[in-house]
Formats: sequence, C-alpha cells, structure tokens
Amino acid sequence: MTARTTTSRRGAAYFPRLAAERLDIALCRASAAVARVADTRAAELGIGVGQHLVLKMLAAVGPSSQRLLGEELRIDRSVMVGICDSLERAGHVRREPAPGDRRAYAVTLTDSGRALLARAEEATPAFLDETFDGLTTEERDQLSSLLGKLLDAGARRPGEDVQP
Repeated sequence: MTARTTTSRRGAAYFPRLAAERLDIALCRASAAVARVADTRAAELGIGVGQHLVLKMLAAVGPSSQRLLGEELRIDRSVMVGICDSLERAGHVRREPAPGDRRAYAVTLTDSGRALLARAEEATPAFLDETFDGLTTEERDQLSSLLGKLLDAGARRPGEDVQP
C-alpha cells in the first residue's frame, strides 16, 4: 500500500514538469479545462459557446455569411452549419439571401438573439473571474497578449480551424 501511495505522489508530480517542457501539452490541457467550464456555464444559459461567439460577432459586425463567420471565429464550416441551424430553429438568427450573391446567405441577428446574447454577456465577467482567479490582472493581460500572438500566427496557416 505504501508503494502505491509513493508511486501516486511521484506520478502526480510529473505533469507540472511535463507542462514546463511541452508548452503545447500545457496549453491543450488548460484549454480543455477552460472549455469544459465554459460549456457548462453556457449550457446553464441555454446557449453553446459556439452559438455565443456567432451571436457576438453578428452583433458587432452585422449580417455575415456562414463562411465569414467560420473564418473569423475559426470554427470549421461543418460545425458552423450546425450552429447556425440551431440558432435559426430557436429564432435567434435568420438566414436571408446575401445582397449581390444569390448562392450565399447572410446570417442576421434577431431580437431574440440579441436578448440571449445580452444574458450570456452579462454572465461572462463572473465566469472569467472565477476561471482565471489564480492570475493577477497583469498576468491575465500577458496571457491574452501571448495567446493573441499564437492565434495570429495560426491564422496565417491555412486549414487550421479550431472547434468551439
């Protein structure tokens, strides 16, 4: 029994060393942990994380094609179709023919979508504070800046969509 406890302790101490050596592993694990909490919180509000991102972008930039939404939000097009379908079924967006392109549709935010977005945005600061409470304000700013650099570099590499 003692040997098992000792092994468990040694094994538990391994991940911090691994994370220090392999930033990719640390970032993936941290991202997965934050995503799980974000998904749970979003579900409590009746909205998925991807849906929240789409509503937020539509509110910021206006009607947009699914293609543009996917590119800007870095969401794979097959996932984006499902997000827009579910938002449309719930009445939070509507698809309209895009001006100047009969083959494309513009996704437009509805009043219902604006109300849902407002509720989700209201809950976001508390979620962020709880999720990143181990970091100082300066560390959060630094993390944001560094992640921005990584994402900018990734945006220059075609075909690297992320899932919401």
